[in-house]
Amino acid sequence: MSPPFPLPAPMRRALDLARNAGDAGEVPIGAVVTQEGRIIGEGENRNRRDNDPTAHAEIVALRAAAKRIGDFRLTGCDLWVTLEPCPMCAGAMSHARIARLYYAVSDPKGGALEQGPRLFSQPQCLHRPDVYGGLAEAEASALLRDFFAARR
Repeated sequence: MSPPFPLPAPMRRALDLARNAGDAGEVPIGAVVTQEGRIIGEGENRNRRDNDPTAHAEIVALRAAAKRIGDFRLTGCDLWVTLEPCPMCAGAMSHARIARLYYAVSDPKGGALEQGPRLFSQPQCLHRPDVYGGLAEAEASALLRDFFAARR
């Protein structure tokens, strides 16, 4: 089911990146970092291709954005991702000072926001972005479901 409004361009791009990842044999997750509405970093899951356990889409996008602006603090930037972030990625977002997080699908197995540790509600979390879930949920969910169904 489509949302009752046009899907924002950054989420459309994150979905495209997720498709690219799936086509490459990676779990289909894509992420985009925006600053003042412009994309400044993007990433897709690259764990297998890079033999890197930290190469989640969000981390790849955060690294690209930080490199582009020349600062590890991404204050005022937004992150758009197709799956609820894991604890590692949520921690990185907090350290980067991401202002807003938009994600598509909740992740009952590995998520860190609605699920599991609920990282942004812990007192040890020094920065908490505003969080908006459920954007493009049906499309992102179908990508993940189809990817895993093809491997079973």
